[in-house]
Amino acid sequence: MTYCVGIDVDEGLVFAADTRTNASVDDVRVHRKLHVFEYPGEAVFVLMASGNLATTQLLVSRLQRDVEEQRTPNLRGLRHLFEVAEYVGALLVDSQVKCRDVEHGHDGVNTQATLILGGQIAGERPGLYMVYPLGNAISASPETPYLQIGESKYGKPILDRIIRPRTRLDDAARTAVVSLDSTIRSNLSVGLPLDLALVRRDELRIGGQLRLSGDSPLYADIHRNWAHRLEQAVAALPRFPWEQQA
Repeated sequence: MTYCVGIDVDEGLVFAADTRTNASVDDVRVHRKLHVFEYPGEAVFVLMASGNLATTQLLVSRLQRDVEEQRTPNLRGLRHLFEVAEYVGALLVDSQVKCRDVEHGHDGVNTQATLILGGQIAGERPGLYMVYPLGNAISASPETPYLQIGESKYGKPILDRIIRPRTRLDDAARTAVVSLDSTIRSNLSVGLPLDLALVRRDELRIGGQLRLSGDSPLYADIHRNWAHRLEQAVAALPRFPWEQQA
């Protein structure tokens, strides 16, 4: 399974993803699910994927090839982010078909993938899209300024409580890490290390990128502080009537 979250706030975009893939219960592997396409001064895009790994890897390779060979269309040749979402969606559908053809004879193999695509093109504001297996896409909105794919339910409550368009970008990044940490605690199919990337509005490049592993002091500190302060918050809630009478 997978858990990826993208956040769209006034200051820019946050992307966070786990790296665990499961071929079976006793076959746990690590693969990058967060992919960066950076063209400083022109555009920057981040792609995260949930679903069939072969489909995702084929899609990423084709996106890179189209830019290198200056094919039409390609990531550097499109002027609007919604056009990029349409282009990536069309490539996703074709990649799923190609992987399905390769897997012919392996009944039950699901080659579908779902994507979170975000970034900024010069002259536009940053944006965030979810691209579905059928190639269609929806964008994040001020009412719901985040998108999730994969095992989303455990990490959603913290996003609903904290994330607003006015939320500071670095606070949004911390919230994303807590959202992933909460999911890891409740679901064994999502696991460390975590990949994190930030796109600051109008910088047209990656504004920060890191990988957080289990022995990362930063991750350990966030994990420990969040658990401790959550316990403190619960203990500080109003008393029940029977407690006040005791």
